[in-house]
Amino acid sequence: MTMMMQIRPHIAISNLMVVVGAVMLLLLQQGRWAEAQPSPGYYPSSKVSSMPFSQWYSNLWGAQHQSLSPDQTSLTLWMDRSSGSGFKSKRAYRNGYFGVSMKVQPGYTAGVNTAFYLSNNEAYPGYHDEIDVELLGTVPGEPYTLQTNVYVRGTGDAHPIVGREMRFHLWFDPAAAFHHYAVLWNPDEIVFLVDDVPVRRYQKKVEATFPEREMWAYGSVWDASDWATDGGRYRSDYRYQPFVSGFKDFKVAGCEVGAPASCSPVPAGPGGGLSAQQTAAMSWAQQRAMVYYYCQDSSKDRSNYPEC
Repeated sequence: MTMMMQIRPHIAISNLMVVVGAVMLLLLQQGRWAEAQPSPGYYPSSKVSSMPFSQWYSNLWGAQHQSLSPDQTSLTLWMDRSSGSGFKSKRAYRNGYFGVSMKVQPGYTAGVNTAFYLSNNEAYPGYHDEIDVELLGTVPGEPYTLQTNVYVRGTGDAHPIVGREMRFHLWFDPAAAFHHYAVLWNPDEIVFLVDDVPVRRYQKKVEATFPEREMWAYGSVWDASDWATDGGRYRSDYRYQPFVSGFKDFKVAGCEVGAPASCSPVPAGPGGGLSAQQTAAMSWAQQRAMVYYYCQDSSKDRSNYPEC
């Protein structure tokens, strides 16, 4: 009896420590997601009106895995064992602002790739250009990864692939609410934005490493199990299907193919390029959230990346 009385307080203390640890972890996660992002001072998304989906986009594949709202302002895509789904812009562009708000699914989503990107892979198969914004699925307890990437003139078709990735663990939970993701592609730079905060600027330093040919805008949900989550360690598990992603606030502005030479690119900032305040916000995002940058990867063959 005395021994039991001695043991029980130790058990109670141990249990209390477990609870306290769990609460502290939850508070840390909430603090990370609740951390206020800095004001960029300029909001490109506010300069572009949202449009009905069907005005600029159409289904590309997996039509049976798409659901468009009656007012055409939001689109739901889902992936199951039979298929994913994707859409494509009706027009091609030579530069512009391309944005959409996305929300992904919580829980086990390993291997699932929710993507919004520019590409000309159908026009130049095997030798295409591409600018990617991808939310890569995860396992419970681990954050989603935002991957940005640039492929130029077939580097995404090469063996091995020559990618220019920058990845982030965002300062919010992308499964909790919609957030706006955008690509601003201009003749001299590409800016990736999250809720109008620039997170990456890819400048034209070497002509051969910058996409200059016309591209279309795409969105999709597909199975990227071979590489998306921890290098392919965790794969899509269809016991958790369907994997659902939402898209809304479709924004496109820029120079279409065939537009007159007088068509001006969409400015990245109030003076054309990024302002000092925008650059400071980008530095905050990279210091706070960046988890991988290809130019810092010592395993890369540097001859493939002259811009680094």
